[in-house]
Amino acid sequence: MKREDGLLTQKFDKLLIANRGEIAMRILRACHELGIQTVAVYSDADRNAPHVRYANEAYNIGPAPARESYLVMDKLIEVAKRSGAQAIHPGYGFLAERAEFAQKCVDNDIVFVGPPARAIAIMGDKQEARQTVKAAGVPIVPGTEPGLNDEEMVAAADNIGYPLLVKAVAGGGGKGMRPVHRAEDLPDAIAAARREALAAFGDDVVYLEKMITEARHIEIQLLADSHGNTIYLGERECSLQRRHQKLIEESPSFVVDEDLRRRMGEVAVAAAEAVHYANAGTIEFLVDKDKNFYFLEMNTRLQVEHPVTELVTGIDIVQEMLRVARGRKLRFTQEDVTLKGWAIECRINAEDPYNNYLPSTGTITTVRVPTGPGVRVDTGVFPGYEITPFYDSMISKLICYGETRGEVVLRMRRALQEYRIMGVKTNIPFHQIMVESHRFLTGQFDTSFVETRFSMDEDDGETHEMEAAILAALAAHKQGLHASQIVAPGERDTSNWKWLSRWERLRR
Repeated sequence: MKREDGLLTQKFDKLLIANRGEIAMRILRACHELGIQTVAVYSDADRNAPHVRYANEAYNIGPAPARESYLVMDKLIEVAKRSGAQAIHPGYGFLAERAEFAQKCVDNDIVFVGPPARAIAIMGDKQEARQTVKAAGVPIVPGTEPGLNDEEMVAAADNIGYPLLVKAVAGGGGKGMRPVHRAEDLPDAIAAARREALAAFGDDVVYLEKMITEARHIEIQLLADSHGNTIYLGERECSLQRRHQKLIEESPSFVVDEDLRRRMGEVAVAAAEAVHYANAGTIEFLVDKDKNFYFLEMNTRLQVEHPVTELVTGIDIVQEMLRVARGRKLRFTQEDVTLKGWAIECRINAEDPYNNYLPSTGTITTVRVPTGPGVRVDTGVFPGYEITPFYDSMISKLICYGETRGEVVLRMRRALQEYRIMGVKTNIPFHQIMVESHRFLTGQFDTSFVETRFSMDEDDGETHEMEAAILAALAAHKQGLHASQIVAPGERDTSNWKWLSRWERLRR
């Protein structure tokens, strides 16, 4: 059934996964649980990948470079028709947020497991997205209107105020983005951002946006069906980033209380409904130290970090995507959604944190995956698997769950110690140091923390046992304190750290 907005929804029993790696495996497993037959696609480099062997059928779509395989729309459509797949799930990355691909699926009577092409197009254009959600009453970061030339942007900068960001209208991942702290640096920053945006996205349009300092990156997970129902599934804390790439995510957030969660959720729903959204999506916000929040962008796809939300809500987001694409109503109302416990995800990448995070390629010789209560590993690698330079460096996602943040941090520390990957360098040491750092334990971090205050060579000045710091952080959190109000050990006011001496007595 094709709706007025162009979204095709119909029952299907065979689905093609237009992706690879751990996300392909995640979708395959969800399909198998629902009794949906699966079709995998693979490049020459992925011939022996797990998703190829796990699917009911698999088809080669070309050479290793993504532009010759996973990004070739016509090849994917042709395989879907040849295999009899009535639907395509794009996963994330590659073609997941390409409105053209979503429309091409519909034009070929193939269900696209995602939102309507028009919603993808609107939210994929940062300026149009800003104007659309602003009209719906969603707060946005102050910035310039679309269509200004370089001279007009320079003239508008003083009204916005420094520091600010030059941002590309198209794309993401930090490309085409330049921070500017002084007026004299703005013309060069605009020119550099334009060059990078043109090379990365084929579009050199940029705009200015106020830089929110000491900001946290908080996102709201949404689910919407084709019957007008939209709900939010709480928030995810995504502030620990490097070069605008997320490294660690958790749910709930240390600094979000029930009132802020409700307000952000309601605004996120309004933003989605403004574009007649359906299926899974995420609204990303910047939250300042005073808990003011601003719309950043919408990701019109499944997020890498969706597992933490699944663990604290008990809702299988991938299965819900498939149900919505089949034309069914959501199984949950907003009142049904409750957050229980705490979950943290560490992205395990093939890169060297001791050498400026340079990517590491080669053959994985050994993999020992952590197990035990509350531990989940989403991966698509095995001993003998080759890490190539053709794709993203992420090897797996390590997700841990506990009843409290303290419990899940201790569980994550244990899981990281158990995790062994040999043959390539990984960022596991980064995560081990991070989860023992004082600022992580007490929630005192923002989007600039990893790049400006974190070091692989230092212990962040922490002088107490990690368990003690966790208890102190939890005590402050229970009192409803913001992370910035927590006083570290050794400072003059130690009232929030009374748990330290108690913990020392218990240890003896």
